[in-house]
Amino acid sequence: MTGTALRQIVLDTETTGLSAEQGDRVVELGCVELVGRRLTGNNLHLYFNPERESEEGALRVHGLSSEFLRDKPKFAECAEQIFDYLKGAELIIHNAAFDMGFLEMEFARLKRPPLAATLAGVLDTLMLARDLYPGKRNTLDALCDRLEVDRSGRTLHGALLDAELLASVYIQMTRGQESLLVAPGAVDSPQASAAATLDLSGFDLPVLLADVRELAAHEAVLLEIDKTSAGRGVWKPARNVTQAVP
Repeated sequence: MTGTALRQIVLDTETTGLSAEQGDRVVELGCVELVGRRLTGNNLHLYFNPERESEEGALRVHGLSSEFLRDKPKFAECAEQIFDYLKGAELIIHNAAFDMGFLEMEFARLKRPPLAATLAGVLDTLMLARDLYPGKRNTLDALCDRLEVDRSGRTLHGALLDAELLASVYIQMTRGQESLLVAPGAVDSPQASAAATLDLSGFDLPVLLADVRELAAHEAVLLEIDKTSAGRGVWKPARNVTQAVP
């Protein structure tokens, strides 16, 4: 593993309810590690005894009963492990304010310093999705369907499964058609290094210009984006098609 590769942790939690401020607690933590945008297999998955009942709505979402959680460790027993695992990484979270709010509250109860101060940053994939797909549904399920990420095994929410799905969604959103590479223990494999250093300068690549029909279709898409984003589209529709190939 190189010292310059970015370490990212795709993270998800399940909780007893929706309000950390009102005393709801974390019942499950799922973390998937990416280094250099590759899965390493160095994941973290923990269940916790929250010392309180889950609200009915939360229980319907994750299905983690009090009976199941009763013999699990309390968050305090795993806090050091979690803190050390996350320290220095960039966290990737869908609706980051929710999960970070719960984690920060758990650490605050233990009189520990804020988690955010030890991180390289937090990337919210919900905000990213809203920028990429304005006016669309951007739940994790919706993104999986849109980006053709298989979620057939997801009947209930589970922190590790959701983190694994989000890792695939994140790669698809930020790297187009390239696939997520699974390389446990082999982040800097010879194959990966060769791919990174491949010199394409000797190839004579043709330049294919769009024709009038393609430019018109592109302009229609830009107009629709501008419409659904209430005029906040970054790319305005092109008006000059004189360079099109006939």
